[in-house]
Amino acid sequence: MFAQRVQRRRLRDRVLGWGLWVLAWLPLRVNHALGGTLGWVAWQLHTRAARVALSNLEICFPEQTVDWRKRVARRSLMEMGKSLTEAPWLWRAGPERLRSLAAREIPCELDVPRPAGQALFLIAPHLGSWEFAGLHAASFGPLTSLYSPLREPEIDRWIQEARASTGARLAPARREGLRQLQAARDRGEMIGLLPDQSPRRATGTFAPFFGRPALTMTLLPRMLRGRQDRVWFAFAERLPRGRGYRYHQILAGPEVGNADPETAVAAINDLVEQLVRRCPEQYNWVYKRFQPSPEGWPDPYRG
Repeated sequence: MFAQRVQRRRLRDRVLGWGLWVLAWLPLRVNHALGGTLGWVAWQLHTRAARVALSNLEICFPEQTVDWRKRVARRSLMEMGKSLTEAPWLWRAGPERLRSLAAREIPCELDVPRPAGQALFLIAPHLGSWEFAGLHAASFGPLTSLYSPLREPEIDRWIQEARASTGARLAPARREGLRQLQAARDRGEMIGLLPDQSPRRATGTFAPFFGRPALTMTLLPRMLRGRQDRVWFAFAERLPRGRGYRYHQILAGPEVGNADPETAVAAINDLVEQLVRRCPEQYNWVYKRFQPSPEGWPDPYRG
């Protein structure tokens, strides 16, 4: 029985590896068309992802019509499909090709020298192509980001090697990884963080996000405390027909490093919300951002 499970797992890994290889070699326009089709099918089948997206949009955009929310939810699922299929393509692209896909000037002061010891924090929500943003930024210098290892060793190894090809350093999402982030900060390097994942209650606090409390990580303000680092909130908008990516960015003020955690995470959520409003159809609405709910608030995803 054990030998059969091992054999099935190896076969699954080979199939996954073959699929990733195919996606890596498709032209980006075809790759995105395939990903968009997968998302469209998920919408047509009224999947759980589609229902969660609609619930989130109803919470965040109550002033919009039902038709508007359905249109944005459908587009969001299609964009999430593209984010899945484009990842292997981006891992294979290499630094020069990645730079050629950025459809504007160099973002977030990536090419601007900083004072010795001053780190540059790149805060990228699940909006647009966060995979492109991370790989592209790493082509300008060492970038350390938290990373949750995959269960499939072969696929995980390929992903780590591909991301490292542009200078990215992956820190495991545990205590060891936090030490790596702190070391990179102390060296004055770049650090990449995703601000809109629900952390464990012990490492987060509730703050408004589109008017509703959302558990938000306090890692950024803790790392900024007592320092004068630069902090950019940014995302890479995915352009139609595989034409590339356009950056949107906001330079954060000192409030994101406030000693009061609630003040800091409220500022973080406000900046994320500003970016999402620029391109709501490319946000990951299928993520249960408002779970867990604070005491006294109902679970918006129940039923």
